[in-house]
Amino acid sequence: MATIRKRGDKWQVQIRRIGFRPIAKSFHLLKDAEIWARQMEVQADRCELPPDPQVLQQITLGQLVERYRDTVSVNKRTHKTERIILNAFLSRKICTKRLSELRTEDFATYRDERLKTIKPSSLKRELAPIHNLFVVAKNEWGLPIRENPLDRLKLSGTDTRRERRLRPGELDRLAQAAEGCRNSLIGTIIRLAVETGMRRGEILAIKLSHIDQQNRALLIPETKNGHSRIIPITNSTLALLNQIPGEEDRLFPMTANAFRLSWERLKRRTGINDLHFHDLRHEAISRFFELGLTVPEVALISGHRDMRMLLRYSHGLRDRVLEKLDNKL
Repeated sequence: MATIRKRGDKWQVQIRRIGFRPIAKSFHLLKDAEIWARQMEVQADRCELPPDPQVLQQITLGQLVERYRDTVSVNKRTHKTERIILNAFLSRKICTKRLSELRTEDFATYRDERLKTIKPSSLKRELAPIHNLFVVAKNEWGLPIRENPLDRLKLSGTDTRRERRLRPGELDRLAQAAEGCRNSLIGTIIRLAVETGMRRGEILAIKLSHIDQQNRALLIPETKNGHSRIIPITNSTLALLNQIPGEEDRLFPMTANAFRLSWERLKRRTGINDLHFHDLRHEAISRFFELGLTVPEVALISGHRDMRMLLRYSHGLRDRVLEKLDNKL
């Protein structure tokens, strides 16, 4: 709040706001004092006043990470993985620095040291929650942080995206090997991944109540990006789902780790060593493009909200473009 009082022949204005350095100014005219006070209050509301260094001197980066881990990260779907990342980060020397001393240069030193042992892509994943931490601290916790120190940090690296697709005969080999699994649902999960492009976690979470038999639609209530979606399902996919014994509402009553172990054993039996389960999603999306579906149509099924990310799957689009160019030229 602004306080205006007359001292001698001048009007003095004082602006005090928690987390910011108190400022004061004197004016000969009351009108000028009131105008300046309103301007400073607007800046205070926008967190544009000079920060009070004493507030940032009292908090270390480690304390900020702990608060973020226990109050923000804990509410995320990926909180278990992120907790491991944050706990490991807390052991780093940079966490002993006080926020008043922390600069981009400190993170640059940290980056250079970490890149001696991990890849740039791994470092990006490691620093993603730290970047968001500063956003939350400024916008929600009211800390007078003027600039996110990670905004100007360069994290360049080679593109390590996978473009692995199923090779001829591999899907049949997987299906045959799945018939010998003690869990009869493994083969069904693989087929669903190829037919729908769903992620492992989305498939394992399917419930009977999610299936709309009449409209041939499947609800995916919880996804990686936090947005639910409803995907169309073909007659063959619907028949596949209906073949699963409906003893429980959840069609695939197994943990992600149990399926991961089954998948690894399945690959060893088939001799396919370089195939990730997520590659089946890549295969499905590529097939959608090869069938002639447009980018928005594929996004409806895959759940991608960033079209730039979706285009990396579009081998079929590139093939059709090349075919059109060949025919025209």
